[in-house]
Amino acid sequence: MNKLFLLLIVAILYLSGYKAQAQVLEPPLDNIHPTVDSKNLKPVPYQYVREANVMWQKRIWRIIDMHEKINEPFYFPRKPANGRKNFMYIVLDALKEGTITPYECAINNDEFLVPQTPDQVLGTLSKTDTLRNQQRPYPPYAYYDTVIKKDFDPSSVSRFRLKEDWFLDRERSVMDVRIIGLCPTYEKFDDVTGESRGDVAMFWIYFDEARPIFAKTQVFNRFNAAERRSYDDIFFKRMFGSYIYKEENVFDRTIQSYTGKSIEQLLESDRIKDDLFRMEHDLWEY
Repeated sequence: MNKLFLLLIVAILYLSGYKAQAQVLEPPLDNIHPTVDSKNLKPVPYQYVREANVMWQKRIWRIIDMHEKINEPFYFPRKPANGRKNFMYIVLDALKEGTITPYECAINNDEFLVPQTPDQVLGTLSKTDTLRNQQRPYPPYAYYDTVIKKDFDPSSVSRFRLKEDWFLDRERSVMDVRIIGLCPTYEKFDDVTGESRGDVAMFWIYFDEARPIFAKTQVFNRFNAAERRSYDDIFFKRMFGSYIYKEENVFDRTIQSYTGKSIEQLLESDRIKDDLFRMEHDLWEY
């Protein structure tokens, strides 16, 4: 009886010590109040749209430049810091985990037809350089080649493309928009001259598939830290700057192909934006 009593006391002391140790190892609250666990957040649901209620529809392609001031939350921090990651780190992490599916970027074709594996995407992004005829500093002073593999730097991605559909829903009497796809791009430079060779499209992702990931990722709010925003909120509320580089047309051509100069491209982009605005404005009578 005494042995059982002693064993019971030892077990109670052991469990209480383990509990105290677990309490000590738990990090302190790094805020003035407990915050909502972002892992439980979900994307904002879309309104259901019937095909019969769509009176008018147009597909638009945009470019979001993360160097613009309004788009800086997409680009910074360039390296993960203080529990925050930039947009491209979030996309690549989800791609490696298999949460989102990358699709091949074909020339003049941005449909989700050819899915790729993470190894295929990352293999094309990483670079391999060979240093030839390197001489060893000790006898017999033989020559050798060294292969250097350079992993892709997510901070080199400064732009990404959006494919979206604008439409008129007569049931709700509104002009609405749905983002269909997203494609990150990076600027390629000549290895010899260092001159820019333009943007290279990496892969397309289906936006609805990535929305649960974006909804769980908090974004820095420069105006009010108490207002917690996610990447899904930014896209849903259109809190970003962009310019149009293509609208659907019978020739399937981009704005650059028929304007040429940069200023003319911006003017044509603004004209398309105005057309979208007037389409909604003309629905109403004052």
